[in-house]
Amino acid sequence: MSDLYELQLAWELGDTLPGELLDELRWHLGLPHNQEQKQEPAPGDPAEKDPLLAGRGPASRIGGTLGSELARGRRGWSLTTRQEVHAEMLSGLHRLLKRLIAHTAATGPVGHIRFYEDDVPDLLVVHGGEILRQPLRLAGSGYEPFDGLV
Repeated sequence: MSDLYELQLAWELGDTLPGELLDELRWHLGLPHNQEQKQEPAPGDPAEKDPLLAGRGPASRIGGTLGSELARGRRGWSLTTRQEVHAEMLSGLHRLLKRLIAHTAATGPVGHIRFYEDDVPDLLVVHGGEILRQPLRLAGSGYEPFDGLV
């Protein structure tokens, strides 16, 4: 049995990300951050030896593909990622997301996380300066057909 999770984020971070945090985020995403330090870990938690969100290509257990993108737009930085995250990476992921919250314009859902064997994910919600997990499993709920917009 594996302790693997699917993580998806689609998050508007705003335009107040300090350079050091932006470099750290780019490092975790596997993107170039500082031209002089392309291969060096970005500042941040010294316990993080490997990038958390840098997976690319076919996913090993969750299906589909892995990838991450960070782009600057009209409203600031936009982060989109889909990753396989091992359970031992969850505390580092939480620390990174918590640091990003101070620089986000978003409140409400910013993504989801799902144990790879589960059918239904838990929402990841920014609320009150925290990143919270909201289960979507309702007692007695089943599947409904997707027929487009209702």
